[in-house]
Amino acid sequence: MDNSFLHTKKLLLVDDEPELLKMVITILKDDGFENIVSATSVKEGVAAATREKPDLAVLDVMLPDGDGFSLMEQIRSFTNAPIIFLTAKDETADKLAGLGLGADDYIVKPFMAQELLLRIYAVLRRCYKEDGRLIKLDGCTVDFSRAEIHKAGEVIPLTAKEHALLETLARNEGKIVSVDALCEALWGDNPFGYENSLNAHVRRIREKIETEPSKPVSLITIKGLGYKLSKRK
Repeated sequence: MDNSFLHTKKLLLVDDEPELLKMVITILKDDGFENIVSATSVKEGVAAATREKPDLAVLDVMLPDGDGFSLMEQIRSFTNAPIIFLTAKDETADKLAGLGLGADDYIVKPFMAQELLLRIYAVLRRCYKEDGRLIKLDGCTVDFSRAEIHKAGEVIPLTAKEHALLETLARNEGKIVSVDALCEALWGDNPFGYENSLNAHVRRIREKIETEPSKPVSLITIKGLGYKLSKRK
């Protein structure tokens, strides 16, 4: 199953065990997740959630300055992002308390990497529906719904014109789109005189999406005709 859409989601991990955090981050990154934020206390977790606006949070129940339940209540005061609790083995009361407060799932420690991934994917799929506005290129992923490029763990914003240009090319993926058609898409019914501006936008987009902007493999110039966008094969 293609998890590209889910891999762009921002995850917040809160646990006071550094080795566990390191292990979970490695598991997630090895599986393709690009944007992971971590914290080790309730205070740090609230600050990270406020600052980063995660799409999903994985919270340990036992934290040095409180518990995951109070942290969830604080996070839920400003976001409806799904939350998964990490609970100790056989702590049935913690599981029930978390679910009763509105948690989306729980994972019992110790856990296997595959179980962690399956539960995270299940919650993300339930809460976020792919709308077809995400494409995978050779060196990055383009998320049109957020106007962002996800490249080598970095999130790069798109301007309105860059977004419109990439979206026009993506709708015609693999086909040549003429310079006139692209100028019209960006500047309206009278695109005359905008070719230099179009070229500048293409250069900036290549800086964002290509691994080697001087040797583009995704946004290709077709000399004398226009441009085409090639998805990753």
